Amino acid sequence: MPLFSAPPTPVDQPGTRELTVGVGAGDLATADMVLNIGPQHPATHGVLRLRIVLDGERIVSADPVIGYMHRGAEKLFEVRDVRQIAVLANRHDWLSAFSNELGVVSVVEEMLGMEVPTRAVWTRTLLAELQRVLSALVFLGSYPLELGAITPVFFSFREREEIQAVLEEASGGRLHYMFNRVGGLKEDVPAGWLGRVERAVAVVRGRLPELESLLVGNEILLARTRGVGVLTREHALAYGVTGPIGRASGLDVDLRRDAPYAAYAEVFAPGGAGRVVTRTEGDSLARLEVLIEQVHVSLDIADQCLSVLASLPQGPVNQRLPKVLKVPEGEHYFATENPLGFNGYYLVSRGEKTPWRMKLRSASFSNVQVLTEVLPGTLIADMVSILGSMFFVVGDVDK
Repeated sequence: MPLFSAPPTPVDQPGTRELTVGVGAGDLATADMVLNIGPQHPATHGVLRLRIVLDGERIVSADPVIGYMHRGAEKLFEVRDVRQIAVLANRHDWLSAFSNELGVVSVVEEMLGMEVPTRAVWTRTLLAELQRVLSALVFLGSYPLELGAITPVFFSFREREEIQAVLEEASGGRLHYMFNRVGGLKEDVPAGWLGRVERAVAVVRGRLPELESLLVGNEILLARTRGVGVLTREHALAYGVTGPIGRASGLDVDLRRDAPYAAYAEVFAPGGAGRVVTRTEGDSLARLEVLIEQVHVSLDIADQCLSVLASLPQGPVNQRLPKVLKVPEGEHYFATENPLGFNGYYLVSRGEKTPWRMKLRSASFSNVQVLTEVLPGTLIADMVSILGSMFFVVGDVDK
């Protein structure tokens, strides 16, 4: 709309014209602005681009543009022995490496009808929960950092180091563990390791209140997150959002309880340490609260696993495999409750040692796509608050 009204209107005296200048808010010239967030924005946890249309300071539409980190993981899966896939699978969500491995070896084991030794089952469960704590602590430290608070990240990474040390001791890897094998684990854990894990869990549990004191009840954080970026239960269902984000919107869904694998049937049985953490508000604050409480639950599950492992007799932690391992012809889907949500592998075999097709269903993909529903109508100042609370890893989106 032009600033001046047109055309100029004649007045009483002949030969003169009057220009009417629009000064009301409704007469001001406005135009939508297209703003690119990324593809190297520090709040995107990787290389993501958001194409945002703004009307003033309010977001009209948001379009996530993905693919900057696409490495063709699914195609790489299909040219490798089923035992070699784990080395690639632990990298798409680099904060959940052990959990990624667990999903890919489990789908192969189920197609083979292979039974995993009991010690390996409980050790896998323990390591998966320790991995869940590590993943959550990254977001509990980085999310406040994106809102302008630097202190929490020092606390969260201090606690991470306690857990990281025992995982590194067991597997030999610090970030990509490569500890799962088809049929169990690479090897048994070192002597005295269970005691060191127990101490690490106790230390982290004792220190968590220090981190929480910086977040829970913080007036600035509450102002930036309460009622901001509300994801409705309906949109969460429609987009397939799972994990802490879905549960913060009232989705009482957790594969550890609803479709148990590893030792989770016992963990989530009555009297077990497992429970599902939910909220109904669906805002950025609810997502943060679910993540905080989920850390406490994972530490409780770790304690239960340690208790069971201490009572088990010594025994094997893997199965002897043939030199050439061929998966029977057929197809199978297996999903795990990864730290960020459902992580599924759909394996199609033609009886060869390599998959004919392996499709990855990653949690972060849905968590990013739902931004098209959450961001419109919010202020640009709240964009980082919302984006940081969606808890995704871009490698898990692009695959």
